[in-house]
Amino acid sequence: MERIWRVVGPVGTNVHVLADEGTREAIAIDAAIPSVAWIAEELAARDWTLKLIVSTHGHWDHVGDNAAVADHTGAQIAVHSLDAHRLTNPRPEFPPPFEIPPSVPAVDLAEGGEVRFGAIRLEVLHTPGHTEGSVCLVARDAGLLFSGDTLFRGAWGRVDLRGGDPEQMVASLDRLSRLDDALTVFPGHGPDTTIGAERPWLEQVGRLGRLPM
Repeated sequence: MERIWRVVGPVGTNVHVLADEGTREAIAIDAAIPSVAWIAEELAARDWTLKLIVSTHGHWDHVGDNAAVADHTGAQIAVHSLDAHRLTNPRPEFPPPFEIPPSVPAVDLAEGGEVRFGAIRLEVLHTPGHTEGSVCLVARDAGLLFSGDTLFRGAWGRVDLRGGDPEQMVASLDRLSRLDDALTVFPGHGPDTTIGAERPWLEQVGRLGRLPM
């Protein structure tokens, strides 16, 4: 798997493009504004074909360029069904300094499903807590986890916004604690980490059954 990434927008969203080396098929993860120009340039330079635009959840800082990237590439948009309304009818609680165009998802990132491009398979883990439809994507063979705003280095996503739920976040973090230590974690914001590095506090969350104060 080939991977390129860039930090984008006013709150520093990590935008990833992954590609299969053999087929040149690619996906984008969390197409924040402004990422369409960068994605288009990289696709052209590498002769990659974008097949899917994946949204780990529906907040504006992860979906703002969905429509623009889809228009440019013809790629479909994927999100969990419980967050689809945030794409079709964006209503940010803390509006950014630009408009968030609506986008129309065509693929449901359901629990246990797969995102496929070329020979690469990413497993969908439904991890609610930050939003009802938050997901993580795990590439077990490559040892990678794209955690959206569920898990950060030393922290977790906010649970005090619309759709947030502390109890669901506890369950999601406990689930992630059961993954392999060696998995490299690429969050929606901030630096990468590993499950092993986060394990001590993740397991504490599971034992206590609540988020740390």
